[in-house]
Amino acid sequence: MKGKKVTLFLMSLITALGLAACSDGGNETKQENNDPGNNHSEMNHSSSLEAPKGLKEATNPTYTVGSTAILETDHMEGMNGAEAEIVGAYDTTAYAVTYTPTTGGEKVTNHKWVIHEELKDAGDKPYEAGDEVTLEADHMEGMNGAKATIDSAEQTTVYMIDYTPTTGGEKLKNHKWVTGSELSAQEGNGGEHSGN
Repeated sequence: MKGKKVTLFLMSLITALGLAACSDGGNETKQENNDPGNNHSEMNHSSSLEAPKGLKEATNPTYTVGSTAILETDHMEGMNGAEAEIVGAYDTTAYAVTYTPTTGGEKVTNHKWVIHEELKDAGDKPYEAGDEVTLEADHMEGMNGAKATIDSAEQTTVYMIDYTPTTGGEKLKNHKWVTGSELSAQEGNGGEHSGN
């Protein structure tokens, strides 16, 4: 009887130690594709076609609305190499930001992209790296209302796109945002390129 209790105790101890070794303790920042903080697993994959108030349509975008391009970014799994249809093109400042979701959880670092018009009380002047802002974007759960730090800022044309992931599944509609540098021309596509 005593031997069974010792064996049971040892098995319980080994199991507990094994589980503790597998846990990361919750101290890691979110990651995707080895890029810390770029986990978009909770992203609102399809969203409204409506653009934020004050956002101006691009006057001379590289990729025109209705044209197609190839995605060369990996914000989300299945994005890189997918064909994107341009559904909106806007001139603005795009920001990479670091923030902690209002819903709690791990800090999200270098999230791309939040645009100037998605920041609370944004004036006419663009923010710079290191500035503290409040997000009004809702690309991901816990983003709207979160305090954020600007990691980088880029005056550019941003695109709203529809695309079907290379990993399969349903078409994602009105994905916000990708920049021109994250797109490449599709051969034979007449609806692109003016130099942005």
